[in-house]
Amino acid sequence: MLIALIPGDGIGKDVTREGRRLLELYKAEKGLPFDLWELDLGADRFLKDGTTFPKEIADRIKNEARAVLLGALGDPRVPGLEHARDILFGLRFGLDLYANVRPIKALSDRLVPIKGKGKKDVDLVVFRENTEGIYVGMGGQFKRGTPDEIAINEDVNTRKGVERLIRAGFEYAKAHGKKRVHMADKSNAMKHAHELWYRCFFEVAKEYPGIEAKHVYVDALCLYLIQDPTQFDVIVTCNLFGDIVTDLGAALQGGLGMAASANLFAADGERVAMFEPVHGSAPPLAGKDLANPIATFLTVGMMMSYLGYEEEEARIEGACARAIDTMKCTRDVGGELGTRAVADTILADLKDELRSLTR
Repeated sequence: MLIALIPGDGIGKDVTREGRRLLELYKAEKGLPFDLWELDLGADRFLKDGTTFPKEIADRIKNEARAVLLGALGDPRVPGLEHARDILFGLRFGLDLYANVRPIKALSDRLVPIKGKGKKDVDLVVFRENTEGIYVGMGGQFKRGTPDEIAINEDVNTRKGVERLIRAGFEYAKAHGKKRVHMADKSNAMKHAHELWYRCFFEVAKEYPGIEAKHVYVDALCLYLIQDPTQFDVIVTCNLFGDIVTDLGAALQGGLGMAASANLFAADGERVAMFEPVHGSAPPLAGKDLANPIATFLTVGMMMSYLGYEEEEARIEGACARAIDTMKCTRDVGGELGTRAVADTILADLKDELRSLTR
């Protein structure tokens, strides 16, 4: 089972190193058939020889790999982010990974910033459309650098793209016993593009009579998430709004250091999928043993579930929660430990639990 590892830039290297250790633990303790393929891709490689995302690597990932673990991309030495765009979009668009799945789940009461709310109140998932919208890069600039400059970005929404993302959200709700699916748009302002989302959402909802379908404007959604996140189970939305809403959601979990994600074509595990913690590369923190590895561990947990080892996602999540509760965590979530020490704690916990199962 080939798993490609792309450490990327900044703290991506720091946390992906720990993610690899987690995969190696499962390979050693449970005999999981992981073949780990680490790739030298990122800003360092780009600055060395101009390599971004070679076709032969893209082809092997597509044809042979089951999953990709991506660190973070972004380095101030590459202001145009050419390497990051080629790698990230090469994976998302090249593999047609149309569903960006972002769980928003708090692991500890003390990490929830809303007065009177705890971890039981923060447990939802956002499905963000991942291959269309404003991020396709269509548009241009006219009369650049003059007082009459015009800048245009096109928001691309297709019936196929919108419908399959919405259906993925409903399928997830059905499979996981969720009662509600919300769709967030701005159809009152973006009449043409988001009327398609509105219309498609309620058409698809008819196929799932046991699940409540609710529409909410995205600005109101941000308000409601802070007021009472318990009213949400599954949220489906477009590329741009999903990007924004999930960072807000990460704040309810304890910050971006706790935020995991999966990028899927479908949830059946039959095609290669890409998994990434979403905290960014944070270049000033790189190599200083400060990055929180828990988002990466939770991301590996999502990968485990996708690959057919669902029970291991819950096991990894439990070990991460115990590290948080015992304050054996990094500074961003109230602890004093470094990246490696937190990873050591969680890995030791998991090793003990896995070995106890075989006694």
